[in-house]
Amino acid sequence: MSRIKQSLAFWGFARNGVAPETVIREAGRIGYHSVEMLPQQYWDLVREQGMRIAVIVGHASLTDGFNKRENHDRIEQELLANIELASANDIPGLICFSGNREGKSEEEGLDNTVEILRRVSPAAEKYGINLCLELLNSKVNHPHYQCDSTAWGVKVCRGVDSPRVKLLYDIYHMQIMEGDLIRTIRDHIGDIGHFHTAGNPGRNDLDDEQEIYYPAVMRAIAQTGYDGYVSHEFLPKGDTIKALEVAFRTCDI
Repeated sequence: MSRIKQSLAFWGFARNGVAPETVIREAGRIGYHSVEMLPQQYWDLVREQGMRIAVIVGHASLTDGFNKRENHDRIEQELLANIELASANDIPGLICFSGNREGKSEEEGLDNTVEILRRVSPAAEKYGINLCLELLNSKVNHPHYQCDSTAWGVKVCRGVDSPRVKLLYDIYHMQIMEGDLIRTIRDHIGDIGHFHTAGNPGRNDLDDEQEIYYPAVMRAIAQTGYDGYVSHEFLPKGDTIKALEVAFRTCDI
C-alpha cells in the first residue's frame, strides 16, 4: 500500500475541454485520495468517488495577504468562516498567503503575518483545521511574494506556535528558490502540513524532461512518517488523464 496520499489541484486539470466530472471520476479510478481547490458544486461528486477534499483556499487574494495589517480584519472573517466550512465538510486544511512585499521588510512582513495567524489559530485548533501558509517562488511565477523561503515560513510557524499553523511546501516553487529539497523537507517536516508538485522548469508534467527526481523526494517524505497529502498542481503538456496516471505512478511510493 502506498505511503503517499496523492491529491490533485482541480484548476490545473479541469481545463482545455476536459470536463470537471471527468477529472474527478478518473482521479477516483486511478487511485487518488483527494481532489482539492474545486468549486463547492463538485464536492459531493468527490466524496461519491471515495475521495476527500484535502484543502481549499482560505482567504481572498494571494498578493494582498497576511503581511499587511490593514487586511487583517477582512482576512480574519474570511478564515473563520472557511474554518467552519472546512470542519463541516471534512476538509483538513486551508491554504493561506503572505501577500506581496510592496515595501514591507522581511521583519515587518513576518511580524504582521504572525499577528493575524495568532488571531485565527485558536479557531483552527478548536475545529482541527490546518492553516497552511504557502511557499511560492518570487523569481518566476509570483514576483515580490514575501513567503518565498522555507526559513521565513518556519519563522512564522515558530512565532505563532500553534499545532495548526503549518507550511504548504510547494516542491516546484522551492526548487526554483532554494533547491536542496530532501534535506529541507527532512529538517522541517514538523512544520509542513501539505505538499504541491510540478515539474521544473515549466510547471508541467513530472516527466524526464524536468529536473526534479520525484521518486526520491517522495521516498524522503514517506520516510519522515508524514501522513498528509501530496497534491499535483501542474499543467499537463498533453493528454490530461494520462498525465494524472503518470504522476500517480511516479509518486506511488
